Amino acid sequence: MRVLLIFIDGFGIGRRADENPFFNLPEAVPLGVFQDAEPDLPFGGVLIRTDARLGVEGRPQSASGQTTILTGINIPQTLGYHKQGFPNAAMREILDEHSIFLQLENLNIEPNVFANAYTPQFFETVPRWKSATTVAVEAATMRYRTIEDLQNGRAVFHDFTNRLLIERDFKVELRTPREAGETLAEIAAAHRFTLYEHFITDKIGHDQNMEAARKHLPQLAEFVRAVLEWVDLTETTVLLTSDHGNIEDLSVRNHTLNDVPTLVWGKDKELFADKIKSLADITPTIIQALTNNERVTRRTN
Repeated sequence: MRVLLIFIDGFGIGRRADENPFFNLPEAVPLGVFQDAEPDLPFGGVLIRTDARLGVEGRPQSASGQTTILTGINIPQTLGYHKQGFPNAAMREILDEHSIFLQLENLNIEPNVFANAYTPQFFETVPRWKSATTVAVEAATMRYRTIEDLQNGRAVFHDFTNRLLIERDFKVELRTPREAGETLAEIAAAHRFTLYEHFITDKIGHDQNMEAARKHLPQLAEFVRAVLEWVDLTETTVLLTSDHGNIEDLSVRNHTLNDVPTLVWGKDKELFADKIKSLADITPTIIQALTNNERVTRRTN
């Protein structure tokens, strides 16, 4: 049994309204879900309306939401606040001890991978601030994926088309969303747990750029559909979730208070639909699903 978690930054469940770029955008299936209707998701998917506010007043933010997703610990409730941007020292300490990658490693459920490619600049100059995903990887004995991995089909860039890399003169090929989706599905097939992160959506939301949103979202949706087409859903659970709302309401620059969609396909989707209520439930449910299947495999053998 395998789990692929696709994390999309700044993607909430919005209204059917003109400020929502998903409105009247059928090309955005399966991402275009709304507050007033249950979607008919392709590939037998299930929508879980997921609480990103986590019992703390204020707008959900990236650092605290992502750290919650990647540890299973309700960070805003534990620390008493939502934290934007990058994890602070307290959050890094929690990630160091409770990263999903470390939890799986301690349970001998491997191999696992963060599928995103890092550029050489990351290794040449230690960044002052590190993302929650980067800290989560560092907590376990895992290596970063590089541009060489990307060139050899072992990684995907956060801009899955590679356009941003090409603009920076990296010698990589332009990928279609379908090609990138097939690559991610192949990576997931070789690992027990795979994480992929995409954050262009959050930038578009803060820019309030409707034109960019309606151009980008169909490409992102095509990428997700390609993953679902290529992955073996009889052996793999595919989850797609976010840390907070943003792009679904371009009338404001700030994050929204909306629930976020957790979309689930494939094996054990009923378990995930039953267990996940908030962002804090994602890592524990992944651990439970992989552990349950590990026990079944051992009994069978």
